Amino acid sequence: MIVRDIRVALKVGEIIGVEFSPPFTCLGIEKDGEIIGGAVFNVFEANDCHVSVAGTGFNRSFLAEVGHYVFTVLGKGRITVITEQPRIVRIAERLGGKVEGLMRSHFGRSRDAYLVGILKEDYPW
Repeated sequence: MIVRDIRVALKVGEIIGVEFSPPFTCLGIEKDGEIIGGAVFNVFEANDCHVSVAGTGFNRSFLAEVGHYVFTVLGKGRITVITEQPRIVRIAERLGGKVEGLMRSHFGRSRDAYLVGILKEDYPW
């Protein structure tokens, strides 16, 4: 089940070791009453929205909802994914994303983050 409450930011923050400061919005996956994965939209710029992603359970309907939120609801032309999980990088690449860099020690000492850009025109849904 897709959910949009504060539990998503808390879970993603717990996984990646950060505390999100408002403003942010969330989109998460709940299974058996527990948040198992999610996306926190936490930097809103002219044509871009930064998304911190962590966890599991990312199915097609969830990923389509992420694109719909950023590209249609927010009207942005780009998603910037920041993650330390190679699995999330592979998912972003399947969605048309390109690895654009590595943010050294972004999540703490020796915890690098991949920077992946997904453009609206490359998003499959």
